[in-house]
Amino acid sequence: MPSVKVLEEKKAQVAALKEKFDGAVAGVVVDYKGITVADDTKLRKELREAGVEYSVAKNTLIRLAIDGTALAAMDDVLNGTTAVATSKDDYVAAARILAKYAEKNDNFKIKAGFLDGELISLEKVDSLAKLPSKEQLLATVCMAFQAPMASFARVIQAIVDKDGEAAPAEAATEEAAPAAEEAAE
Repeated sequence: MPSVKVLEEKKAQVAALKEKFDGAVAGVVVDYKGITVADDTKLRKELREAGVEYSVAKNTLIRLAIDGTALAAMDDVLNGTTAVATSKDDYVAAARILAKYAEKNDNFKIKAGFLDGELISLEKVDSLAKLPSKEQLLATVCMAFQAPMASFARVIQAIVDKDGEAAPAEAATEEAAPAAEEAAE
């Protein structure tokens, strides 16, 4: 029978996992078997820079953490080596980074994903992975707002340029009119 100290540590791990799942807007569960230490280090760095928390956990502890939640349906994929990537504010970062990595590494597999505490299919995880990043989406929106304003500015500038060309011609016509009147007299 495990000691009291070991049980307390496991309870703390389960509580931390539960908090991680509850505080995440999105997450991906992967099988990391066959990944090298160097590749794992690069992957962790990329995830950390994107604001994604990535950790390896025992399947039993994950089961205890998701017990009684909508994520309990994930129980059937909790076998073998398991790592969990969660994000508190970005819905696509974990899916995008891990799917890209899984394409390059045959042993690395995505097991499951979730959004807002609800389990999603692997197809939806793949769809999330293909979405552009938050920064790219914001840039697209800004360009969409900027385009009409830029067109309006070009039209106004064309009017100003046209009036600028017409003004010297009008001045020349006004100067020529008195000269024509004097010649007629």
